[in-house]
Amino acid sequence: MAEDDLADSDDAERIEGTVPPGERLDKALSHASGLSRERIKALIADGAITLNGKAVTSGSAKAASESPFAIAVPAPAPAQAVPQNIPLNVVFEDEHLIIVDKPAGMVVHPAAGNPDGTLVNALLHHCAGQLSGIGGVARPGIVHRIDKDTSGLLVAAKTDLAHEGLARQFADHSIDRAYRAVVKGQPIPAAGTIEGRIGRSSKDRKKMAVLDDNDTRGKHAITHFRTMKLLAGATLVECTLETGRTHQIRVHMSSIGHALIGDPVYGRSDSRFRPILNRLSFHRQALHAAMLGFTHPASDKRIQFYSEIPLDMAELIDTLART
Repeated sequence: MAEDDLADSDDAERIEGTVPPGERLDKALSHASGLSRERIKALIADGAITLNGKAVTSGSAKAASESPFAIAVPAPAPAQAVPQNIPLNVVFEDEHLIIVDKPAGMVVHPAAGNPDGTLVNALLHHCAGQLSGIGGVARPGIVHRIDKDTSGLLVAAKTDLAHEGLARQFADHSIDRAYRAVVKGQPIPAAGTIEGRIGRSSKDRKKMAVLDDNDTRGKHAITHFRTMKLLAGATLVECTLETGRTHQIRVHMSSIGHALIGDPVYGRSDSRFRPILNRLSFHRQALHAAMLGFTHPASDKRIQFYSEIPLDMAELIDTLART
């Protein structure tokens, strides 16, 4: 999950849609939901799927006509995260909280497919287990997240006092966050505000999308952007957030025709940049959490931290500036 507030996470969800007639239900439901056929079969066995309001009992059955379905996808069972001696770039630390500069490629907390090697595993070792318990055993100390392949600043709570204070600031949007992103093309005007509800895409369950203003599935989201440097066919922009929705910057910038370079989900393949990305071995969205500011929940003082653009993204910017 990423440049998103933890409160915006939706691990447990309900998937609804329709399936066409004459096709095996396990295959049709997999296509309509984005879940694997094996996952669909397991959910059928658990009684978690209904068709026309009745529980589906066989994946090989076929609908007689176009029929509505509902899938109740349970939240993953929390797993006890274990301490692991993984190096951390600590920007600030006291008895209440810790701020780290997360490298691209590191997952924030354990989940399906990433049981260990995460920031949480590293924090448990570094902090000797002294992390807030509010997030549960799978997410100790975690108040917000940034995507696996986004680099930059993230704060974690070591005490419940800090967790509650930081969570309130994320909820009332008083946290200051600024990101650096390399986007395709040149935004015109050079600065502006993108406002649009963000929610799960109805076309691809693995993606988020800007939804209609009246679509209750979406959550209000505001992103401000400004041009920092013009590059060859691209632009370095600064994005500041008023809200923290899943993939907010990636979705919003893509929605105005300026997807992030290297974004495998929201950026269409572009032959112009592919040779450069391959030569630099740059295989992630060009997004970095460069600034984080908030009121310290214990001292009540306003503090702010900065992170330099990492080497891989700096090389990309430099290459595009010289191309």
